[in-house]
Order: sequence, then structure tokens, then C-alpha cells
Amino acid sequence: MGYVEELRNIVGHRPLILVGAVVVLVDPNGRLLLEERKFPEGLWGLPGGLMELGESTEDTAKREVLEETGISVEELKLINVYSGPSQFVVAKNGDEYYVVTTAYYSDMYSGELTVDQEESISFKFFSPEELPDRLVGSHRRVIKEFLKHYYSSVLAK
Repeated sequence: MGYVEELRNIVGHRPLILVGAVVVLVDPNGRLLLEERKFPEGLWGLPGGLMELGESTEDTAKREVLEETGISVEELKLINVYSGPSQFVVAKNGDEYYVVTTAYYSDMYSGELTVDQEESISFKFFSPEELPDRLVGSHRRVIKEFLKHYYSSVLAK
């Protein structure tokens, strides 16, 4: 049982503050890796997840990307930290939480892209002009900020 599950056993559905991390992975063609998620079903999003005890946000980002995609991230660069009322979520089971999300980007990674069958349906690299309509709302915000402020510097390499 993980940390969040242990907390839920204690507090039930009451709101929690949870910390997570997501990563925008950019391939050599300037496309962004997105995950077609099982939960919420059919939505696309960035690889990432929630922090475990003792982790830094960088550790969380690297671990979650590796678990979900089979990709090892070698270097992370900060996009932003997102928090506040816009980060409030009510899960289908009634669990309430505020997520503090640290977003990173990287074009330095290695490994074979593999799908974690428990969390993912598929992965695909998308050009910024062809992002799917069914995108996790908070991830759309991260991608928009990445494209506005950092994308051109990644392409310039």
C-alpha cells in the first residue's frame, strides 16, 4: 500500500494536499510525448504522478516517467510549479485533493518506450499543432506554458 492509500485509510474522502510531478518529453523532431490514460479513461496527458515519502519532485518525475513509459530521463528543466484552487480535484470515488504539481521538460532521455498496462493505453509523440482535444486540463496549461517560454530553446539545440 502506498503513501496516499495509507492517508486515505485515515482521513477518508476529506481533502488532502498532494505533491506530484509531470514531464514534457520532447523528441528530436520537436514532438511531445503524451500518454493515453486509463484513468480518466481516454484522456491524454503527460507522464507523471504523485510523490512518495522521501522523494524530491525531481525523483518523483524521473520515477514516474520510468514506471509509466520505460524511459529514463537524464536531465530535467523546470517549467513551473502549479498550485491553488485551480488544482482542486474530486475523484470519481469522492476523494478530494489539491495537487501541487511541479512540471519539468527534457529532451535528454533514453530507453525503449513501453506501455504500463495498469495505467496507460498507449503513448504517442504529437507535434504541438496536433495535440489531442481530450487532454487533461491541467496538463494543457503546462504544455501551453512550455510552448510559450521554452520550446524554441529546445529546438535551437
